[in-house]
Amino acid sequence: MCGFSACISLPEASINGHNSCTECAKTPGNRETERDLEANGGVAKGLAADLQASLHLITHRGPDDTGIWISANEQAGLAHCRLSINDLSSAGRQPFHSSDNRIHAVVNGEIYDYDRLRHECETRHNYPFQSDSDSELILALYNIYGAPDFLTHLRGEFAFVLYDARQGTQRVIAARDRYGIKPLVYTRLGSKLLVASEAKAFLPLGWKPRWDVRAIADAGWMFDDRTLFRGVRKLLPGHYLDITEQGGGRQVKYWDAEYEDKSKPETRTIDEMVSGVREMLVESVRLRLRADVPVGIYLSGGIDSCAIAGIVTELARKEKVKIGNEEATRVTCFSVAFPERSGFDESRIAERTAAWLGVKTIKKTITEEALAQDFADAVFHCEHHHFDLNFVAKFALSTLSREHGVKVVLTGEGADEHFAGYPYFPAEFLREADEALPDSPLSQNNALRNEMFKAVEREMKAIWRRAGATAYEDKPASPSIAGVGAATMSDNLLAWHPTATLFAPWLQTRQGDYDCRRTVLGSHASDVQARMRSRWHPLHTAMYMWNKNSLANVLLSCLGDRTEMAHSVEARTPFLDHHLTAYVNRLPPSVKLRYGAESENGDLGPTWTESSMALQSLNEKWILRQAVRPYITDELYKRKKHPFLAPTRWIKDGPLHRMFKTLLTPRAVEQLGFVNYATIQEAMDIAWGEKADAKAFRLLVYCGAWVTLSQRMGVAKADASDWEATI
Repeated sequence: MCGFSACISLPEASINGHNSCTECAKTPGNRETERDLEANGGVAKGLAADLQASLHLITHRGPDDTGIWISANEQAGLAHCRLSINDLSSAGRQPFHSSDNRIHAVVNGEIYDYDRLRHECETRHNYPFQSDSDSELILALYNIYGAPDFLTHLRGEFAFVLYDARQGTQRVIAARDRYGIKPLVYTRLGSKLLVASEAKAFLPLGWKPRWDVRAIADAGWMFDDRTLFRGVRKLLPGHYLDITEQGGGRQVKYWDAEYEDKSKPETRTIDEMVSGVREMLVESVRLRLRADVPVGIYLSGGIDSCAIAGIVTELARKEKVKIGNEEATRVTCFSVAFPERSGFDESRIAERTAAWLGVKTIKKTITEEALAQDFADAVFHCEHHHFDLNFVAKFALSTLSREHGVKVVLTGEGADEHFAGYPYFPAEFLREADEALPDSPLSQNNALRNEMFKAVEREMKAIWRRAGATAYEDKPASPSIAGVGAATMSDNLLAWHPTATLFAPWLQTRQGDYDCRRTVLGSHASDVQARMRSRWHPLHTAMYMWNKNSLANVLLSCLGDRTEMAHSVEARTPFLDHHLTAYVNRLPPSVKLRYGAESENGDLGPTWTESSMALQSLNEKWILRQAVRPYITDELYKRKKHPFLAPTRWIKDGPLHRMFKTLLTPRAVEQLGFVNYATIQEAMDIAWGEKADAKAFRLLVYCGAWVTLSQRMGVAKADASDWEATI
């Protein structure tokens, strides 16, 4: 786990420029190459200093060590800051270099199934490893299989830059894991391609940030490869950037999710499917316990993280599996608590689960003062806005594990996405009968299914309105080969997108009557849209869209890597193991959402109400509940999904109100250049107290993030020229 920054001279054929990374070879600790650096003079020293400054801005990602390498052929500079997890010795330092010193890489993340893969590389292919780091597998597998085939062997979460200097094959490959768990952004600056874990790392390399106002206004930053910053792109999940001397650079897809044909009858029994999920989840957890440092768990009051805790506990006690580097039978769990009166606190359920498992739990109470104090720092690390303060709570949670000496944690992200846990999935489940299980109750009774479909749509819009989101009413279907279900799911995905009134008049004029659903649907290739229309069940279409958009661009960022690595904590996500998800994706819709299953929903929490009868009659994540039944309490087994959200109702003149009033001054908001201050002023008046308007509060959270980034990163004031974003 780490952070990295890279400077690559682009081929002249692709940029009509000349090389800027004109440096020499340098390997940390190698005196001979350091003398070469001295001999090359100030230019090489200059780039090395710039890369070191770049690392300094992301040193939170890797405080344990740094390394810089600059190529002898004056084409590439790679820099790395290290969070030592596997192989704590100096041999695990990066950048990594092949034994012939012609292939070089900086790697962020973890590659699982390390022992098997290493053994195969050594015994079948005689590859000479130089460390015990799992990250070195990137070099080994590339050397053996070449690109893109080597990517198919990688299991885990990763982002890396690899430079191949072999004559006749000179190329740069930057790649990102299948779900986008690890970040990778890039931009072009003159003749240079800059690649890094976070955009702020570009600042010492000459980048001058500007807003991409179109990506903000049309929601593109959430749905495609754009970011909030003009000319800065995300490498998409399951893609790699391929740069060669001959052909310039291109972004290439190496993996995508697939679902079973909706018309294919299921032949497996329920017991077989439950056993399959259980076996693959346990194996995924087992692989993620390997580390040379202690491993903990982020424990909420939900079934996902509690199931992880139960599986880890059983593996340690019954199979004597080590928890990281510890031969222990009690894993340490970390949780957060909101004020109990808010209705958003799940910590007591987490504590009861911990007591049932006999594990240690450490809790941090998130006060209003803490949210106000941490808001700006959390935003700076995330580099994008968010609709809720839950990301600030996640930021605070990661301080807790670090304070107790735990660098690695397991989390429950990815379960809702693959087992249909979110409340906007039921409508798409009900849109069509499940032909894979034709004997299921709703497949047998179309009248009941259609009645429930209409009821769920009404109930979901009510939930959106109560939460301060946008409930789209009677919008005409956007033309798309993906079908009406995809268009409706686009509305759900856009529920948290700021409405046009937040933007400055000039931007509203530029945007006109643009339908942001075009952004959502346009983010999917035509062949994918065709599968949505004709091959996949609407539930699976909805899940695919969520995973490609909100999961990758929001949840795994501000509720994942960015707020965890802000405190040098590596989070591992067993539910996003691609072997497990490939199995789950092929399961019928009716085992993910199950109608009429025995369920005692218990406390409804802040999301559900007594009137949400249709939604409550569907048991979300049903097959997961069966699979993890041995590892969880009865309370969790029966409990309805409660999203991890922060309260939106706070007192007037309290810490958050004072913080936002101080932050969102007329001058600060107008300096953004794309926000209507009158809207912010109005929101500030109605967002507080007992009758607080949740939607107004979320507008303040959005704008507060933009002002913070403007001030912390020196983003220029937007004008009409920023409507067009290029790279």
